[in-house]
Amino acid sequence: MKHILLLISLLLIPICLYSQKDTASVVRNYPQKTFARETSPSNISIYPVPVRENSFTIKADRDMTSVKVTNMIGQDIFRAQYSNQLSVTKVLLKKPTRGMYLVTIAFADGTRLVRKIMIENPE
Repeated sequence: MKHILLLISLLLIPICLYSQKDTASVVRNYPQKTFARETSPSNISIYPVPVRENSFTIKADRDMTSVKVTNMIGQDIFRAQYSNQLSVTKVLLKKPTRGMYLVTIAFADGTRLVRKIMIENPE
């Protein structure tokens, strides 16, 4: 009985190791995203801070092509794509709740910038 168990274990161990080696050698080719640091700092103004009403203004020294506002769990609450590039835009939100939000600004040269804003309930 001991010899049979020893023989079975000696046969199963190399098979298990070979199957693990086979799955570990699978190479997945995912596209690599490259992130470049901003060479020149942008002058971006978002006001008023904190946002107390349902709107705020974004002023940039470069031309903006789109603006997106997301909450902290990644849900889009505002998205705008501009056909004419703008350097100043007003963002109108529909009934925003109090909390932190991320504003993603895309520029004409292909770069993006993310800023945090705080929205408070109006007093």
